[in-house]
Amino acid sequence: MGGCGSAGREAALIQYTLRRLLGAIPTLLIIITLAFLLLHAAPGGPFDVQKRIPPAIEQNIERMYHLNEPLYEQYFRYLGDILRGNFGPSYQYRDTSVNQIISEGLPVDLVIGGLALLGSLLIGLPIGIVAALRRNTRWDYWPMGLAMVGISVPVFVVAPILILLFAVYLRWLPAGQWDNGSISHVILPAVALAGPYIAFVARLMRGSMVEVLNSPFILMARAKGLPEHRVVLRHAMKPALIPMVSFLGPAVVGVITGSIVIETIFGLPGIGRAFVDGALNRDYTLVLGVTILYGVLIVAFNLLADICYSLLDPRVRYQ
Repeated sequence: MGGCGSAGREAALIQYTLRRLLGAIPTLLIIITLAFLLLHAAPGGPFDVQKRIPPAIEQNIERMYHLNEPLYEQYFRYLGDILRGNFGPSYQYRDTSVNQIISEGLPVDLVIGGLALLGSLLIGLPIGIVAALRRNTRWDYWPMGLAMVGISVPVFVVAPILILLFAVYLRWLPAGQWDNGSISHVILPAVALAGPYIAFVARLMRGSMVEVLNSPFILMARAKGLPEHRVVLRHAMKPALIPMVSFLGPAVVGVITGSIVIETIFGLPGIGRAFVDGALNRDYTLVLGVTILYGVLIVAFNLLADICYSLLDPRVRYQ
């Protein structure tokens, strides 16, 4: 019976995953269409410069990039390129494709964002758990007060302070640049990016754990005489992590796609800076490529979060 139930649950999970993936196609199509139309509706073009170029040269450039075609033809041509995995050439970076820009910038954001997220979980989760277990004591007031400060102080204030302290005064770490991802160049931007996430994780975990610890099944476990650490680790931890999973879905995408503030302050070649530069320069293909990447990551990690619900709460059913 157990094997049949497990097989049925796995089949339901596979069907649910396939339905979600199929349902994501219209969502991504809407995102691509809106971004395409909004970019082309904005005044100016990717090759507008202060000094007017000769009309013949301008026509040749537009013909090269198919900008002289009707908008609907450009749209369907772009959709065809996307289906082949080709985001097209960048209009501003000569002899460079959008695929190249993303492939060069994404690893930077993966390293910085991954370390920031890992640090926020390793630090924020224990702080939130201890604050919940010792609520209304100094172990609760002080960490949660510091967490409010971490949420309130923006990254563009924290990052320069870290540079001033550890790079200028103490000279322990470099002030910026990537240097092929050497650990000394990664620490400061990862710490600066992790600060707000540590605060969010700590406060969210504290609130969730307090709510779970007041649940009837926890009171029943305590009434049976179970040690407190078993009550917390075996009975309270999994349901308390469910709100955290909801938070981590978009949070993972946020740290992976990088922060333009962090990339600018530390001089990192991530896709965040490329996206902003592309938007300012009407680099249609670059902006669309990063937008599509962001949409795909959002759909993927939200789907992964939904799947994790069943691992944390057996009552979840995929119908």
